[in-house]
Parts: sequence; C-alpha cells; structure tokens
Amino acid sequence: MNRGFTRFAWGFLGYNLLVIMWGAFVRASGSGAGCGAHWPSCNGEVIPRDASVETLIELSHRITSGIAGLLTLVLVIWAFRAFSKGHGVRKAAVWTLVFMIIEALIGAGLVLFELVGDNASMGRAVGLAIHLVNTLILIGWITLTAWRSQEREPAFVDGAAKFSRFLAFGLIGLLILGASGAITALGDTLFPAGSLSEGLRQDFSPTAHILLRLRIWHPMIAVVVGGFMVGVSVLIVAGMANDLVKRLAKAVIGLVTFQMFLGVINVLLLAPIWMQLVHLLFADVLWICAFLLTVEVWRAARTPESLPTLQGAGSSPPAERVDAYVPA
Repeated sequence: MNRGFTRFAWGFLGYNLLVIMWGAFVRASGSGAGCGAHWPSCNGEVIPRDASVETLIELSHRITSGIAGLLTLVLVIWAFRAFSKGHGVRKAAVWTLVFMIIEALIGAGLVLFELVGDNASMGRAVGLAIHLVNTLILIGWITLTAWRSQEREPAFVDGAAKFSRFLAFGLIGLLILGASGAITALGDTLFPAGSLSEGLRQDFSPTAHILLRLRIWHPMIAVVVGGFMVGVSVLIVAGMANDLVKRLAKAVIGLVTFQMFLGVINVLLLAPIWMQLVHLLFADVLWICAFLLTVEVWRAARTPESLPTLQGAGSSPPAERVDAYVPA
C-alpha cells in the first residue's frame, strides 16, 4: 500500500466535497451569472475589475474547480507511478479524470447557454440534474481510487451475488433521487415560499410553475429509494459474515434515516441556504457509503478463482472463502 497516495486520494475527495458545497452555494445565492455568459473568462476578463459580490462568488468557485482539475492530473500521474499496469487504482484514477472533464464541460455549458441566475427554464432544470448525476459518479470514482489503494482483499461470501444486484438498483435509485433533489433545490431558490402552507399550495397548484409542481416528487422518491436501501442493508447485516460489509451497511441505514430527518427539517424551515448545504453534504456521504457497500458486496460475490491478483504496492494473500447464512 502506498500510504502517501492513499492520504492524497482521501484528501482529494474531501476537497471535492468542499468544491461541491461551494458550487451549491453559488446556485442558492443566485450568483451563477456573476461572470455573465463568459467561460473560461469572467465578464470577458481574466481578473474582473470592480467585481460585484456575485462575481467574486462565481469566480472563486471557478478557481476552486480549476484547482480540482489540476489535482486530478496529479492523482492520475501518481497512480501510474505508484501502481503497476492493470491495477484497479490506475483504472479508477483515469475514470476520475474522464468525469472531471465532463464535469467542467457541463459547468461551462450551463454558463455559456445562460442556464444560471434567474433562468427558470426546464432546460436549466435538466442541466442541473445531469450535473448532479455526473458529480455523484465523479465522487464514486475518486472514492474507489482511494479505497482500492489500500489493497483490501475480499473474502468470498456465498449468496452475496443477489445482494450486489439489489445494490446496483439502489445506486441507480440514488442517482435519480439526486437528480430530483437538484430540481427541487432550484425551485426552492427561484420561488421561495413565505410559509409552509404557501409552499404546499404551490406544490399542488395546477397553475404553479413547473419547477414548483415537480418538488413533490423528490420526497416521494426519497421514501421509496431510502426504504429500499434500508431494507437491503438490513438483510446484508443479518445475512453476510463480513465485518467490513456489515459496518458499511449499518452506515447506510444510519445515513438514510438521518437524511430523512434533514429533509423534513429542510421543508419545515423553508429550505434556507445553510440547510440545503447540510442536506447536500450528507447526501454525498450517503452516496459514498452506498457506493463502497456495493463495491465490497460485488467483490465478495466473486469466486476466489475469478479474483485478480492485486498488483503494485504490496501483496496480499488469496481471497478467503466465508460461508454465510443468507435469508431466503
């Protein structure tokens, strides 16, 4: 295990979470149009003079995002120097770079097509949903890069295969949930409600803006997807003899429950910016835990004969077989 690389990869993940939070603040504060319809320049200048607060907020987000791009290059180069050909860390680092580039292109598109600021079109809603989905996938690859660099060798567990299929569906559900959350947050930003009762009337009014009428779908999707993830995680805790997998499953159960609580508080407080950021942060943490749970269950489902020998820094013994009781 290359400890220096592992620390860097986990630190890189933490930095990207901060960039994501700041990007959400840019949207929630209405500062997305702070640099006008210009990219990569800001209002046609490299360093704008007499910049407004909105311009400074947007510019700072671009700077932090640019630093994330440079750090991605460091991650890839380091991965190729520290791990041998064919190692999973190399592959994960390359996919991190791919989705980081896509992330930048989506962000540039939102600016250049003026899908920022007070734009309340469905085009912007779709763009933000795609942006959020790509962000989650990017986080997943960064997480996998750090995780695989620690050279964990899985233990084969009988019956794990069916859990891996359920979790794959759960990840898709979390992506859909995230996309709906991005649309809901946009509606909260553009059409803030003065009271809870007013917000509920907007949600069910046939004459309300489409972004308001779409908000009701997010909590319903959250209940379905959250309930599914909790159910699968409970079965995993009860039916898999793998301590790491059990800890990840318990984390997913706790985070889903906490996210439900945060969602209710967010509605009751009429979605203040700080609460939106807290809700988004724990949504990202939930995604990371669910992603790692899926990865580890998938690896536990593979037979010892099908598991590749880990290469690169350090070596590990062959995978151990673990028999587990799996409820029907």
